[in-house]
Amino acid sequence: MELDTRDYEKNLLPPADLAGEVERLQESLRAELDRNLRTLADFKNYRRRLERDNGKAAEEGKRVIILQLLDIMDDMENAMKWAGDEESPFVEGVRNIHKKFLVMLEAQGVTAFDSIGTHFDHSLHEAVVVAPHNGRVPGIVIDELRRGYRWNSGVLRHAQVRVAG
Repeated sequence: MELDTRDYEKNLLPPADLAGEVERLQESLRAELDRNLRTLADFKNYRRRLERDNGKAAEEGKRVIILQLLDIMDDMENAMKWAGDEESPFVEGVRNIHKKFLVMLEAQGVTAFDSIGTHFDHSLHEAVVVAPHNGRVPGIVIDELRRGYRWNSGVLRHAQVRVAG
């Protein structure tokens, strides 16, 4: 195939309407700039959304692990209740592990909250038993069956409680 030099030379010649061509090229440039800015904004939004979603996924994974650790913490607290005031090396070891566990949880923003003697609160407590009030003020938590925990600013696990009815 042979190039026709006359067609090539036609493309190199300036267009007849220079002002119109300049305006057309400027409009094309504006449209391209607008498309590029929109693409950049979309990418920034995508990156922000991805970071937020990754943060939520990491937080949820951490939450699952901490909840499993709280079950072990419950078992340790029950063991210490059963041991009472016993001063054996085994019981002392369990108490030391329990303290280390508490320090580790607090470092992650997890803290236990007390429920006994407080008014029942749906946002903190899960009523497992309603007991006869027998002179107690109705609606007061009289026993804690499972301890509740906060994590940062929210409730991680509701306390299971017995409430005076």
